[in-house]
Order: sequence, then C-alpha cells, then structure tokens
Amino acid sequence: MKSTCLTDGVTVRLADLQQPADGQTVAGLIDAYARDPMGGGTGLTAEVRQALPGQLARHPTAFALLAEADGQPVGVAVCVLGLSTFKAQPTVNLHDLAILPAARGRGIGRLLLDGVAAEARRRGACKVTLEVRPDNHVARALYGSAGFDLSSLGGQAYLMMEKPL
Repeated sequence: MKSTCLTDGVTVRLADLQQPADGQTVAGLIDAYARDPMGGGTGLTAEVRQALPGQLARHPTAFALLAEADGQPVGVAVCVLGLSTFKAQPTVNLHDLAILPAARGRGIGRLLLDGVAAEARRRGACKVTLEVRPDNHVARALYGSAGFDLSSLGGQAYLMMEKPL
C-alpha cells in the first residue's frame, strides 16, 4: 500500500511490524484507545503493552496501518486475515480502529478505512469485517457511510460471541 495524503498533512502507511518502532507506535495507539470510554476505559497492562509489538510481528496474518499528521502518529487500524469458507477467499477483520482524541473529526478514520479496503483488495480479500459497540454512534455512522452493514447470511443477522480461554 502506498501512503495516502490528505491536504492537511495526514498520511496513512502500512506499518512495518518487524520494526520495533512501528510495533511500539501501534501498541501506544492501542493503549490510548483502550483508555477511551469506547475502548473500555482502562489502558493496556504493562505486560500486554510490552508483549503486543512482538505478538503482532510474529502473527503471520496481522497487519496495521498508521495515520500520521506532521510526522506524529494519530491513528491506527489493526487487521487480521481470515478465510471465508463460503467464498473460498481471504477476509480481513478490522480488529481495532483508533484515532487519538485530539485528531478526531479530521477525516482520519475514513482515510484509514479506505486504506484497509485497499490493502484488503491487494491481498485478494472478498470482504472486510469489524466489530463495533452498539452505543458507539460516531463509529457506527462512519462505518455505515463507508459501506459497512450488519453481518447477515440468508437475511439473518449474526451475533459475535467469545469464550475466554
């Protein structure tokens, strides 16, 4: 993916997760997101923040996009490749999309979403999936305006579930 630039000096680039500086930048942005009420309101533990860059670097299908304004990180999109068994094609799950509070409202989220879609197409994915809190109205509006809709199959909506291990 090539860097994309907005008129106000914001660029989006594919993070090099093998480089410690990019991994630490991603971890810092995810920590900031975790501290936000929509991210749970509690930052990452020191152990998770320390481990995250290495885990991302070792994960064979993880990738991240970084948004930078005037050379400073202001947003991140962390993604993981999956597989659609119904289409026999890759999928991309947008696991985290986060913009620092001071940088919100400048179109950075849309720029990151466009970058994720471009990278997903480059990797041959048939779709991009994501999860969003029902009460995160700002994010839901952004995702809706970018073409995302509730997941469904045969007209039936699907719920996301988890089992902690």
